[in-house]
Amino acid sequence: MVYSSRGLALLLAVCIALITSLFLSLVKSVDLSALTVAFFISFSISYLLIFVVLEFLIFREINKIHKLVNKLKKKELANLDKQKPALNPLKTINDEIYSFADLKQKEIDELKKMEAFRREFIADVSHELKTPIFAAQGFVHTLLDGAVNDKTVRIKFLKKAAKSLDGLDVLVQDLLTLSQIETGQIKMHFENIDLNKLTEEVFEQFEDKADKKDVSLRIERSSQNVSAWADWQRISQVMTNLISNAIKHSEDGSEVIVSFDISKKYVTTSVKDFGEGIPYDQQSRIFERFYRVDKSRSREKGGTGLGLAIVKHILEGHNTKADVESLPGKGSTFSFRLPRVKPEMSDSPDTIKTEKN
Repeated sequence: MVYSSRGLALLLAVCIALITSLFLSLVKSVDLSALTVAFFISFSISYLLIFVVLEFLIFREINKIHKLVNKLKKKELANLDKQKPALNPLKTINDEIYSFADLKQKEIDELKKMEAFRREFIADVSHELKTPIFAAQGFVHTLLDGAVNDKTVRIKFLKKAAKSLDGLDVLVQDLLTLSQIETGQIKMHFENIDLNKLTEEVFEQFEDKADKKDVSLRIERSSQNVSAWADWQRISQVMTNLISNAIKHSEDGSEVIVSFDISKKYVTTSVKDFGEGIPYDQQSRIFERFYRVDKSRSREKGGTGLGLAIVKHILEGHNTKADVESLPGKGSTFSFRLPRVKPEMSDSPDTIKTEKN
């Protein structure tokens, strides 16, 4: 909106002319024709003077400022609600400058938050990379210092170095996967998938790991067909991470149970273990990168600390989320919900919202 001085000058000139005419009407010797002439002369002179003052001293500068604000607004304030133009141009400009400043402050706050997150993330990554690198380094240097000549020691240390490097490779792969998901490089390929079959395949991967802890893996079978509209590969990653964590944190001799709760529109998959559980005050943070409830015990059990963060992002790509129920000393249950069939166009995988419990 460009503010015009003509309208305001016209209004003020009429007011001045009327006041002049009313004042002259008080003089008895002044007749109607003289009042009319006085009105038009007063109006003309007032209009010209007011127009010149407003146009060249006030409105021209106001319009320059307003054009500048509009340019900034088009670039920076595209997401702000459009405001109705105020009668007072200075108030409108003030409001827009305030909105612009408020947006800039929010951006500054967000940048500060991102910078703090970046520093924390770099520190976490450095720490996680340092552990396997230093371990492998130590074993290799020990061999170079002479232990390589002892066949028994050589094989033992090479196995340990290889294990450390394998752990490093897993960490790098998890970081790459997480980065690709967050940047949208990994696209979801939705189809009808059989969750029973998918779970059986994941169980097969962990049979040896479960046998070492005497943990039994069990699926609570359902009489109904357990199918969902999802990406097989990504949900397989979710189940792999949840089942691996369940085995890792289960007590020896216990079991890990996968069950399915089927409703008309959704199927809820649950992975239950009977381990040490998670304190309630830490349950909201377990999906953060590198967050560990008990750092020392978690490192002993292995893992990159990225598994649940990957789970979170994959499920967000399916427009759902993971829920956790846990009691210290009793175990934990992780669950997530997926649509049973392909959603309608109005509830496509990109827009579908999960039902409330």
